[in-house]
Amino acid sequence: MPVIPFFPGVQEDPVLERYFKGHKAAITSADFSPHGQQLATASWDTFLMLWNFKPQARAFRYVGHKDVVTSVQFSPLGNLLASASRDRTVRLWIPDKRGKSSEFKAHTAPVRSVDFSADGQFLATASEDKSIKVWNMYRQRFLYSLYRHTHWVRCAKFSPDGRLIVSCSEDKTIKIWDTTNKQCVNNFSDSLGFANFVDFNPNGTCIASAGSDHTVKIWDIRVNKLLQHYQDGTLKILDLLEGRLIYTLQGHTGPVFTVSFSKGGELFASGGADAQVLLWRTNFDEMNCKDIIKRNLKRLHFDSPPHLLDIYPRTPHLHEGKIETVEINPKLEVIDLQTPTPPVVDILSFDSTTTTETTVRTPPDKGEGICGYFLNPSLTTSECFPTTLKKKTEDMSDLPSESQRSIPLAVTDALGHIMEQLNVLTQTVSILEQRLTLTEDKLKDCLENQQKLFSAIHQKS
Repeated sequence: MPVIPFFPGVQEDPVLERYFKGHKAAITSADFSPHGQQLATASWDTFLMLWNFKPQARAFRYVGHKDVVTSVQFSPLGNLLASASRDRTVRLWIPDKRGKSSEFKAHTAPVRSVDFSADGQFLATASEDKSIKVWNMYRQRFLYSLYRHTHWVRCAKFSPDGRLIVSCSEDKTIKIWDTTNKQCVNNFSDSLGFANFVDFNPNGTCIASAGSDHTVKIWDIRVNKLLQHYQDGTLKILDLLEGRLIYTLQGHTGPVFTVSFSKGGELFASGGADAQVLLWRTNFDEMNCKDIIKRNLKRLHFDSPPHLLDIYPRTPHLHEGKIETVEINPKLEVIDLQTPTPPVVDILSFDSTTTTETTVRTPPDKGEGICGYFLNPSLTTSECFPTTLKKKTEDMSDLPSESQRSIPLAVTDALGHIMEQLNVLTQTVSILEQRLTLTEDKLKDCLENQQKLFSAIHQKS
């Protein structure tokens, strides 16, 4: 169950703009590019798809993962695309027609989510191996793991300032981590169900979680207090100031698994079990969060706990005339005839590099095929590829030929055997790291208990 981000105020009813059909199975994740002209989607069909809105409506299907793709996200600059999969890997893609990717192998179980920090320098990944791992994007290397969850970790997200990470797990807890000292600094628990998605609000004071018990909850992390609680089960838009449901959107023919807003909030996309991607125009009014905070009114009672009104102070509300919930149900047979389903082009990840928890990849030489684009996310496409090459790639015939992709069978078998051995070594290192962490925790507890015992004996004597 996805959580819709925090956007206050609605002027007109949302409308369905387009249907995108290209995936062959349920949609698991979706994310808009920062400039709002592309949409990336992940699916059970093991593919990653990139949908272009303008100037040409077409889609690219990225082939590389060997199992369900569970999560996808653009980097803040839009020059990289991260994906997680049940094949235990994380991939970084250059979102163009060449399909180059870099593969991360460190998790020992399916990876559930990926999330870039706001500056694009770090990537957090959550996995069913009960860990959250943080990666350095500039050097393409593993940095550290966070262990405290006792069950599968469903999701992990950076705070807007990058100082915190929030994670949720099937152990029925939501944990907040300090990225400086790598310690768990806060813990929320729920006895009814586990959260499968969690995220911060824009200024980092609240978190929203969506749970297996069909609820959405808003927590204030400053006072560790549950602010709002909603029963949910479909695609809905909630007014967080009024604490009530505004819109119920229908259009999918099955459960909705993911929702994503564009950066400005003017569009959002939804995907679900029907393998369709629906693009909606929100018609939300534009309200700058920082401007609203500047106009924040003083609270009448300074001792009372913070409320969402501290973040978005009360103004004349735009829903005064809308008492009942508005239900929007576009007819499935009415498809936007002006924007037909775009053609889909398959792109194979034919040239990739692998980064594991125990290895550090060095920058390639100028003559190598992988450019500095992966090593420095701040580079633009034009800096990475010469103008002549960029023009050449506009033609889809520039995809690699069969002769370029063909590899002798003996070499393939040998490489496969080597990769299996590397995977075993990686898993062994990860298990040893977990055991070392547990040993350190137990030793710390023993030292604390010993100190308490000595203090007690000293007081008695």
